[in-house]
Amino acid sequence: MLLLAFDTATPAVTAALHDGKRVLAESTVVDARRHGELLVPAVERVMATAGRALAEVTGVVVGVGPGPYTGLRVGLVTAAAFGDALDVPVHGLCTLDGLAWAAGEAGLEGPFVVATDARRKEVYWARYDGPRHRVTEPAVDRPADIAGSVAGLPAVGAGAALYPEAFTDHRADPAHQSAGALAALAAYRLAAGEPFAPALPLYLRRPDAQVPAGYKAVLPR
Repeated sequence: MLLLAFDTATPAVTAALHDGKRVLAESTVVDARRHGELLVPAVERVMATAGRALAEVTGVVVGVGPGPYTGLRVGLVTAAAFGDALDVPVHGLCTLDGLAWAAGEAGLEGPFVVATDARRKEVYWARYDGPRHRVTEPAVDRPADIAGSVAGLPAVGAGAALYPEAFTDHRADPAHQSAGALAALAAYRLAAGEPFAPALPLYLRRPDAQVPAGYKAVLPR
C-alpha cells in the first residue's frame, strides 16, 4: 500500500505519503489564497522526500470538505487527475474526520467537536464520540446558534479558536489539517474494509460568486 493524500478544504495546503503503517513524508503550507499554486509542488516534495515514484502509488486520498468552493475544488480536481493518470482508486474523506483523527493522535478522547472556519462569521463543524466516530453530519452554522450544542465539549480546529465564546474548551492541537492524519485514517479504513465517501465536494452552501440577475445586454438584438 502506498497512499498519496492531500487536502485543500482549509487554509492548510497539505500533502502526505503513507505506506499503510506510517507517514513517510508530509508537507503543509498555510496559505488560504494559493491552493492551486502550492498543491502540486507539495506532492512533488513528499514524493522526493520519501524517495518514491508516483508509479508506486496504489491509491489517492482527498479531503472532500466541507470547505470554501475555490480551495476545495483544487484538491478534488487534482485527485481526479492523479487517479486517472495512475489508474488507481480515489478515496474521499470528510476533512473534519481528518482533524478528528489528528486530535486522537494528540491524545484527545471523545466526545469532542471539530470546527473549521467557514468565513461569513460561520463555522463548519461536527461532533465526535471519538477520533474514528462522527455522530453528527457536517454542518455550517453561526457559532452563537450552536453554543448550546457544543457547550463544555473539547473542541479542535481553527473555527473553534476563532470563537472562544462558543467553543469554551478549545484545544490547540491540531491547529491545522494534516494530510498525514487523513492518510492514516484512510489506511485504517482500508484495513477494516470500511466504505469511503465519493470524491465529490461537500460544500454545504452555494459559492460566493453568482451570475448577476438583471444585467444589461451589450450586444444589439
